[in-house]
Amino acid sequence: MMLLLLHTYATHVSEQSKVTDRVSRRLIRTYQLYSRTSGKHVQVLPNKKINAMAEDGDIHAKLVVETDTFGSRVRIKGAETGFYICMNKKGKLIGKKNGQGRDCIFSEIVLENNYTALRNARFEGWYMAFTRRGRPRKGSQTRQHQREVHFMKRLPRGSNPTHPAQHKAFDFVHYPFSPRTKRTRYSPEG
Repeated sequence: MMLLLLHTYATHVSEQSKVTDRVSRRLIRTYQLYSRTSGKHVQVLPNKKINAMAEDGDIHAKLVVETDTFGSRVRIKGAETGFYICMNKKGKLIGKKNGQGRDCIFSEIVLENNYTALRNARFEGWYMAFTRRGRPRKGSQTRQHQREVHFMKRLPRGSNPTHPAQHKAFDFVHYPFSPRTKRTRYSPEG
């Protein structure tokens, strides 16, 4: 009975994570995606092209990542251009103004080596990937274990990791030394 209940729950969670959640509050994050193979950052250009040739802090490398469900499905768009990263039926990465289709949804998979792989929701088994020169690879030629699909999330250069409203300056409190406090100096000679 317990095994059947666990199987039913797992099936429910699996099915729910494939459906867009329009009720829950969306989590929106801003970061850069560092490509393990090219050594550069993913960028979305004004001509709707996507590559991994951007330097740290480049304006086109700043990405806005929105959650799609309570799972790990996300939509990724260029903060500067507003184009979503999508995958067409040939497995090519393209930019789209409207990112509502399943071809624009990626599942974030945290790998054993702490890199993140991004698997397309419409084309199961196809991943976002880039060559050493930063050119996109076709999704049909990708697998999770390949270096080309490994990314690291990084905060954009100059960004504050905490929300500005939550950031407060430190207050320094000076306490007088107690007579019982023994101050000793470390001497390398002994």
